[in-house]
Amino acid sequence: MKPLPVEDQENIRRFIKKLKLRHPKSPIIYSCILRDFQRFAIQRCVGKPLAADTVRAWLEERIQRWPLHIVFHRARLVDRFLDWMTACDCLPSNPLHELRSEYGQRTTTPIIRALLSSDSATALERLRPLPRFGSFLGPRMQEHVALMRSLGHRYDVYSDRLLRFDRFLQRRPDLIDESLPVLIEAWRQAGTGLQHELESQQCGRILSKAWRRADPSVALGSIDADLERRVREQHRRPYIYTEDEVRQLLATARTFPSPLAPLRPLSLYTMLVLSYCAGLRLREIVNLTVGDVNLEEAAIEIRCTKFFKSRRLPLAPSVMAALKAYLDARQKAGAPTGPAAGLFWHQQSAGRYSQVMAGKLLVRVLRRAGLKPSPGKIGPRIHDLRHAFCVNRMLTWYREGINPQSRLPYLATYLGHKNINSTLIYLTITQELLQQASERFRRNGAALLRVGGQS
Repeated sequence: MKPLPVEDQENIRRFIKKLKLRHPKSPIIYSCILRDFQRFAIQRCVGKPLAADTVRAWLEERIQRWPLHIVFHRARLVDRFLDWMTACDCLPSNPLHELRSEYGQRTTTPIIRALLSSDSATALERLRPLPRFGSFLGPRMQEHVALMRSLGHRYDVYSDRLLRFDRFLQRRPDLIDESLPVLIEAWRQAGTGLQHELESQQCGRILSKAWRRADPSVALGSIDADLERRVREQHRRPYIYTEDEVRQLLATARTFPSPLAPLRPLSLYTMLVLSYCAGLRLREIVNLTVGDVNLEEAAIEIRCTKFFKSRRLPLAPSVMAALKAYLDARQKAGAPTGPAAGLFWHQQSAGRYSQVMAGKLLVRVLRRAGLKPSPGKIGPRIHDLRHAFCVNRMLTWYREGINPQSRLPYLATYLGHKNINSTLIYLTITQELLQQASERFRRNGAALLRVGGQS
C-alpha cells in the first residue's frame, strides 16, 4: 500500500480551489487546518499508510485545544480532503470513509463522536445499523412489501413502519414464539404517545391482512377510530395566507439579503410564485429543469412526482412573466442554459438548490416577513401556500358562479393527486369560503322555493 505522501501544499491549494469558497479568509483558514493535519499525520505514520488510529490521535489532541463543534467542523473538512486525495490516487484510502461504510453512516460526525469516546470500539459498534428485516418475522414482512410494490404501490410509508417494528423485534429475541397480537402489544408498550400507539395498530392490521391470505384463521387486527381522531386533532392545521400576507412574503423575497449570491432573491421570489400560483410542492419546484419551462405554450412540465405522476400545467400570464424574468436574470448570471440544467441554479458545485436548502431559505423569508416566529417549527409553513392555492381556487369558482363540485377532478389533476379524496384534505374551510358557499346555497334554495310556490 502507498505510504502517506510528504507534506504537499500544492494538493491542498488545488483542493481548496475546487471548493469555490466565497469568503476571502476561508481559503487561508482551511489551508492552515489541512496543513496542520498533514504535518501531524506524517509525523505519526512515518512512511506507513494513513490509518484510523492516526485520525483518532489527531482528534484527541485537538479536542484539548478546540471546542467540540469546531472539532466536528474541521474533521469534516479533513474527511473531504482525504476523499479528494483518494480520488486523485494520492492516498490508498480514506480511513474515515472506510469507517462510514463499515458502520453504515452517511455523515462523518457520528464517527468522530465515537472516535473521541473513551471506548471507541464499543461506541463504533453501537453505530452499526441493524439489518433490514433481520428479525424472525423479517422475511415475511419483506415478502409482503415486495408484493405490494409489484402491484404498483410505492409503499414507502408502510415499509418504514414495518422496518421500525422489525428493529424492535431484533432487540427482543424473547418474543420469538409469541403470536402477532402479543408482539404488537409489546411494541405498543415500548413506545409513548398517541402516534406510536396508532402506528402499532396499523402495523398489526397490515400484517394480519397479509397473513390472512395464506391462513384464513388469522384474526384481523383492528384500529381504534377514536384513537385515529385524536391523532388527527394533534396534526398541525394548515395556515391560509391572506393576499396581503402573500404580497408581503413576495416583497421580502425580492429584498432578501444575499451579497455573495445576487440571483438568490429572485430565485426565492420565483419559487414562492410557483408555490402559491401553481400549488407546486417544494420537491417539484427544486426538481424543475430549464427544459421543463415552455414559454411558447405558457406551461411547465412536472415529471415523476408523488403517486408516480407527471403532468403539464398551464400557468397564468403573470406567472409566466415572472418565470421569463427569472430565466433572463439566470442567463445573465452565467447559469447553464441546457434543457437538463436545474431551473433554480446557484454557484455551488451542485449547481442547483436541494429541497433541504430551498426549504431553509424560504423559512428564513417567512421569518423576515414577520409571518413565522423565530424559534422552533411553529407558525406558517411553505407547504401551506399549496393549501392557500386550493382555497383561493375554490373561492374564485364560487365568485364566478361555477359549481365547485364539478371542478374538483380538474383541481385534483392539476395538483397531481390520484383522486379527489387527497384534494379534499387541502380544502380548509375559511370564513370567506363558508360565506360564498352559504350564498350559493341561498340563491339556489330561493329559486327552488319560488318554483314550488308557483306550482
